Amino acid sequence: MKGKSVLVDLSKCIGCRGCQVACKQWNQLPGEQTVNWGSYQNPPDLSAFTYTLVRFKEVEGNGQVKWNFFKDQCHHCVDPPCKYSADDIVKDAIVVDENGAVFYTEKTKELGNMDLKEACPYGIPRRNSVTMQWVKCTFCKDRIANGLVPACVKACPTGALTFGDRDQILAQANQRLKEIKVAHPSAQLLDIDDVRWIYLLHEAEAQFQMGLREERTYHFGWNRILSPTTLALGILGLVFKWRERGWKQAG
Repeated sequence: MKGKSVLVDLSKCIGCRGCQVACKQWNQLPGEQTVNWGSYQNPPDLSAFTYTLVRFKEVEGNGQVKWNFFKDQCHHCVDPPCKYSADDIVKDAIVVDENGAVFYTEKTKELGNMDLKEACPYGIPRRNSVTMQWVKCTFCKDRIANGLVPACVKACPTGALTFGDRDQILAQANQRLKEIKVAHPSAQLLDIDDVRWIYLLHEAEAQFQMGLREERTYHFGWNRILSPTTLALGILGLVFKWRERGWKQAG
């Protein structure tokens, strides 16, 4: 499979939020008024003006308390469920470019009451309440088109983010997993075949604040089958098959 990918090595993330700031700067997103809600994580969630967010989780291990960090943003699905859901209403409201970036266009304004957040297995998209356009991480497709790496990757001071050709990133992810498993047996790669942002967790999923993450079997495996258009065509096919069988029996 061609295109680009990013390895998110959470064992190297120090929660500096440089990626978060770089994303806002590159996309010219305004700051948001927040309040103290009992966590260093700020803002508390993704929004129409925050495309990437470093989530904090306080965990205990070996009698010590520490932070685990999770960089949350669109995972850029290889086969994006949100696109198939949107295509049933507005064609090309969501497009996938040659590098694999899942990009929301201005046509998402025309999706009516459809909730793209519900169509996403990670609950990522947000709707701008003023423009009514759905927005999220763009994979910095404009930077990639000009030979640059995504802004967040460029800003990361610890090498937790690595950008490159998908085959190269997959090989690096698997090699890094082998290295980490020596000291961290619970280490794992998330949804490696389904997404272009490949997360390497050095601990079990429960040790991270990951936002919404639903069962992928439904979203990735059954999304096309259960879309309204496909269901309607399937029902019509069954009706015609039944009627054809009735005609043959009658003849």
